[in-house]
Amino acid sequence: MTIRSWISSVVVVLIGWISLQLGVMYFTDVAPGAMALFPNEEFISRLPANAGIVDIGDFWITVASDEPALGKKLYAAGALIVLPAGLLGCFPLT
Repeated sequence: MTIRSWISSVVVVLIGWISLQLGVMYFTDVAPGAMALFPNEEFISRLPANAGIVDIGDFWITVASDEPALGKKLYAAGALIVLPAGLLGCFPLT
């Protein structure tokens, strides 16, 4: 394989992985929390009532909630990207 094909392969895998994560948050309720990337200024005031802020960074906020459709509600609150947080992964060792 050439360097160009390696780079193309890596880009395709990254886009696929991120798309999968976005789909998990939008279409399912399996994640106990979410990381909202690039939230707008009113985001915190528009969070669902039973959502708790776990951590805050410069460009992200991590939220935990047992509310159904958390991903959709975070998008409605003003997040540009919502990724799952708190999942054990594909092969949990517990």
